[in-house]
Amino acid sequence: MPLEIERKFLVNGNDWKTSNGERYVQGYLNLDKGRTVRVRLTGKHAFLTIKGVARGISRREFEYEIPVCDAEELLKMCEGSIIEKTRHAVFYKGLTWEIDEFLGENEGLIIAEVELDSEDQIFEKPPWLGTEVTNDARYFNSNLTVIPFKQWNDKSIIANP
Repeated sequence: MPLEIERKFLVNGNDWKTSNGERYVQGYLNLDKGRTVRVRLTGKHAFLTIKGVARGISRREFEYEIPVCDAEELLKMCEGSIIEKTRHAVFYKGLTWEIDEFLGENEGLIIAEVELDSEDQIFEKPPWLGTEVTNDARYFNSNLTVIPFKQWNDKSIIANP
C-alpha cells in the first residue's frame, strides 16, 4: 500500500527561490477526519487523491490521474474554499523540497514539505527552514479550505509574514 511520510516547515526569506514554480488549484470533496479526498489541477494534468488518517508523520495515500475536464467539474463540488498555490521544487542535500507559496485566501503563507523514506530518516535542514508545523492541523491544506490563513487571528508562528 502506498505510504506518505512527510514533514512540513514554515519558510524564512526567499533564498530558496530558484524558479517561477508551477500553479496548483485543489479542493477537497471530503474533509472527514478519517480520510480526505482531494482533486488537484496543475497545468495539463489532474489528479484525484485519497489520504487516510495520519499516524505520526505517515499516512496512506492513493493518487490517480484523471481527465482535466473531470477535475474542473469536481472542483465545483468541493467543500470549503479552493486552494491556490505556486509549487516550487528545490533540491537540497539529496532531497527534493516542495515549497508552496499560497495565493488567494491563504496568501502570505509559505510551507516547505519533504517526503521521507522512513519516519526516523535523518536529513540536513536547509538554512531557509523555519518552524516545523508537521503536526499543527492549522497548516493542513484541507483545513486551510475551511479556515484560510487570512482569517487567522494569531499568526505569531508564521516565519514569513
